[in-house]
Amino acid sequence: MLADEAPVPPSLVIAIDGPSGSGKSTVAMRVAGALNLRYLDTGAIYRALTWAVLEGGVDPENVEGVLAVAAVAQIRVSTDPPAQAVSVDGRDVAAAIRGPLVTRAVSAVSAIPQVRERLVALQRAIVGAGGIVVEGRDIGTVVCPDSPVKIFLTASAETRAARRSADAHISAGDRDVSSVKADLARRDTLDSTRATSPLAMAPDAVPLDSTTMSEDAVVARVLDLVAQRSRELAGATRSPRSGARIDEA
Repeated sequence: MLADEAPVPPSLVIAIDGPSGSGKSTVAMRVAGALNLRYLDTGAIYRALTWAVLEGGVDPENVEGVLAVAAVAQIRVSTDPPAQAVSVDGRDVAAAIRGPLVTRAVSAVSAIPQVRERLVALQRAIVGAGGIVVEGRDIGTVVCPDSPVKIFLTASAETRAARRSADAHISAGDRDVSSVKADLARRDTLDSTRATSPLAMAPDAVPLDSTTMSEDAVVARVLDLVAQRSRELAGATRSPRSGARIDEA
């Protein structure tokens, strides 16, 4: 560490928002690993509940039915970047939640206000005292609005569709780029127009378009922003005259 660099505060929360296919999951995991922080994929939580809804034979459009499932489903997610795990009632669903059925239904389930209220509370409990990179669609606006580092990661529709169609989690039959692009557009519309905590960029977020950027370049840019903000936070706790740290009474 350089002499003028400030360490990352142990309570730091880094919020990374953006639409599907923007690369936020990979970037968030790499940033968390580089900074030795925890990592939370909030989308996995909504997907896990959606899986439980479908597994229970409930129509995702049936609000009462979805809420009944949400009231009893025990969702657990790992915050270890290299060892992601997701379970529902003790069942490993890490692979199942990435399937096409869940992908098509998750926007309907996550649009229900009572679902978002319940799962946002769960997400905040996981965030706890901080030291975590959190990615999703409403992190900087709703889940962690006080986060000092907010990134809104996006990319062109064509780039996002190409990335998603190449995703190893997607079955070969669902990788047609034009179909993926249409599905992303549908999800973008649903997620950005829902009444409760829609997909949106926080006013104080830094927009980052990854269309022409490599994964390494995006990660490096986010790490630069974190370092810059860490220096600012360290400076804000020092006396302008003496340079001594100010202790709260």
